[in-house]
Formats: sequence, structure tokens, C-alpha cells
Amino acid sequence: MSITLSPEQEQIIQILLATGKFNSVDEVIQTALRLLEEETRSYQGWLEETRTKIDEGIASLEKGERIDGETFINQLLTKLKKAKQAYFC
Repeated sequence: MSITLSPEQEQIIQILLATGKFNSVDEVIQTALRLLEEETRSYQGWLEETRTKIDEGIASLEKGERIDGETFINQLLTKLKKAKQAYFC
């Protein structure tokens, strides 16, 4: 397989090599591909989890289980605040 890099991509690779963290262009590319694969797997997991939650929400609505919009927003804001605190602490 032959790959042609843009000048910007080559510059990024050279900058990464200059940090000393990588020993070769191959190592930079292999690391980039591994990170892309991890991100793809993570996104797929998130997508499946979100679809499951949506299905559960629809099932709850069909059973007549509802909460008002204000309660929902307050619960969401609380979860976001906790997530932010956990991430930045």
C-alpha cells in the first residue's frame, strides 16, 4: 500500500518525531491508527448504549411512566455537574 501525505500531515509527523516520543514515522502512524481504532470502538459503544437508553425511554413512555420537562432538565444538569466535577478534579 502506498500513502501520500499532505505537507501539513508530514509537518505534524516531523513535529511528533522531534518530541522524542516516537522513533520512526511508522511508530507515529501506528499510534495514530491505534488511537483511531480506540475512538471508533468507544463511539460504537456509546452509540449502542444510547440506542438502548432510547428504547428504554420509549418503553417507559408506552407504560405511561413520564416526568415533566423541568424535572428532567434538573436531573440532567445535576448529572452534567457531577460529570464535570469528576472530570476536572
